[in-house]
Amino acid sequence: MVESRRRVALVTGSSRGLGSAIVRRLAADGMAVAVNGLRDGEQAAGVVESIRANGGVAEMISGDITDEQAVGEIVAAVTERLGPIDVLVLNATGPQPEATLADTAWSDHLSQLDFFVKSPVLLGRAIIPGMQERGYGRIVHIDSEVADRPPVERSAYATAKNAQIGLARSWAHELAPHGITVNAVAPGFIAVERHYTVPAEVKDAYIATVPVGRMGTPDDVANAVSFFAADQSGFVTGQRLQIDGGRTLYV
Repeated sequence: MVESRRRVALVTGSSRGLGSAIVRRLAADGMAVAVNGLRDGEQAAGVVESIRANGGVAEMISGDITDEQAVGEIVAAVTERLGPIDVLVLNATGPQPEATLADTAWSDHLSQLDFFVKSPVLLGRAIIPGMQERGYGRIVHIDSEVADRPPVERSAYATAKNAQIGLARSWAHELAPHGITVNAVAPGFIAVERHYTVPAEVKDAYIATVPVGRMGTPDDVANAVSFFAADQSGFVTGQRLQIDGGRTLYV
């Protein structure tokens, strides 16, 4: 590390799924990490324990990242227990219901925007001033291939993800002079816990559209986040990396 202290990373939604792989990877990279979920639970505790068992530094910091007061409490807790936040990975997500346009209300759009626009804004307002003061920061948004290839009956989700992309690009332009990079990772279909009930034929049909011929893994995404989060990536900002096995070739 450039500094004598460990870099500190907050990964939202890291008690399971993609987030747990990302937070484990950043811990393996030598960062002190905050494992975040909506509430304390066995999954989050298990992630923290596994990181510590491998010699890493981790704390469980639960809280609702769509609530302004809770965000302030999360950031204060991370700062008190680990130190100022150097790396922010915006990964948290919520339910992603499928519905036709006729059945998709404005409230459905708002629920998606809460996670992918409101939450980053709240966290950014709480964390970015400190990054600016120190002249260093790494922010990584986790968006999705659905922004480019929106499936039917997912209009609220796809719309919110495109809004998140615009937010990330705007941040990248404004924050670059302050030593803060802002990039995004766009995973394809990565099978995690919430996809365990997806039928095999659906997965097979998806794999048929992937040039490398397999599903992506959480570690594929974590590796990309690790690159953007590193000290050595200070000249890379405003980028969006698709982790999709080459499906982008067909867009």
